[in-house]
Amino acid sequence: MTPTPGTPNAGNAVSAFDPSRVRRTVLAVAILNFGYFFVEFLVALGAGSVSLLADSVDFLEDTSINLLIFIALGWPLAKRAVMGKLMSLVIITPAAFAAWEALQRFTAPEAPDVTPVVLASLGAMVINATSAWLIARVRTHGGSLSRAAFLSARNDVLVNIAVIAMALTTVWTGSGWPDLVLGCFIILLALHAAHEVWEVSEEERLAAKALAGEEID
Repeated sequence: MTPTPGTPNAGNAVSAFDPSRVRRTVLAVAILNFGYFFVEFLVALGAGSVSLLADSVDFLEDTSINLLIFIALGWPLAKRAVMGKLMSLVIITPAAFAAWEALQRFTAPEAPDVTPVVLASLGAMVINATSAWLIARVRTHGGSLSRAAFLSARNDVLVNIAVIAMALTTVWTGSGWPDLVLGCFIILLALHAAHEVWEVSEEERLAAKALAGEEID
């Protein structure tokens, strides 16, 4: 019997887990991120921006996270917990790339070309905000996997705002240091998100052991 509005089961029916909806959402987000990676990557190379280059690599991270959710969503809780831990490591990867680029230019930082950096960041903000909005609607259904995708998209919006602020600061100072400082900001965000995802995946691991009647360590 289909619940009608006003009945006790109506709300449960609306909020029931719908794996096909989650898969459609994360696949759409993966396609958006993969497409914009090429745009931002080429602009970053032309503008000479380390922070924008790191952010473009981050689009590949978001693509991989959402594709893995698309694949692993129907897995048992214990396997999802393992995948959540892997996702925490995936989040760290772009931060490591940004740190390497920052170290390469630390002795003689060059100011990036501001106009293309700002335009690319505005476009990235639209993509990331759309991704965060889409995932926020389904993130409670995917455990640590969906949380990884949401945190990554949310943090990317903050990074885009920071890149624009960096560009404006560069106009004022003519220095390449703001670009390098932003790389450190990206690293901190990535580490925080990775820590949160690791904690959620650990909760899933313990829950899986409890359901299996195993002793919880």
